[in-house]
Amino acid sequence: MPEMGARGGEAGAARVANGGGGGGTGGMRLFSPEYYALCTGGGMLAAGATHLAITPLDVLKVNMQVNPMKYNSIFSGLNILVKEEGASSLWRGWAGKFFGYGFQGGCKFGLYEYFKKKYSDVLVDRNKSTIYFISSASAQIIADVALCPFESVKVRVQTQPMFAKGLIDGFPRVYATEGLSG
Repeated sequence: MPEMGARGGEAGAARVANGGGGGGTGGMRLFSPEYYALCTGGGMLAAGATHLAITPLDVLKVNMQVNPMKYNSIFSGLNILVKEEGASSLWRGWAGKFFGYGFQGGCKFGLYEYFKKKYSDVLVDRNKSTIYFISSASAQIIADVALCPFESVKVRVQTQPMFAKGLIDGFPRVYATEGLSG
């Protein structure tokens, strides 16, 4: 069910989905496959882009976790990485962040809307907060599982420079050494 909001509740949400409320006939039907695809795509772009933007800090964070004696502060850690491995080392694992968190964001946004509709249809007499909570939890569980393989390769790429260059050569290497549980 659409959330109540500043646009006039459910009717306002339907109008927005159907062309902005300006009386037009075009637009997207709420809870249609196109609507879910748009929510998924928006989540992928938003999450992938924001996580990509902070890749240098993530590279440093992961290295600080693996070797806290060497990387003991943000500024000295960044300097050490750049001096020893070059400025491009700050972007190691960028594909894992962009695609991994993109998948996670797509699942969160798209599946939240999907589950919200499904649970609203099944749990008709339930409190909306309960429906939103279980919708969010359901989407988050799937989103986190979707992220795991990307995160596994990303951490190895960031902390073991000789492991792989990125996802394309990292996925097969993890699978070859650890199987699906890697």
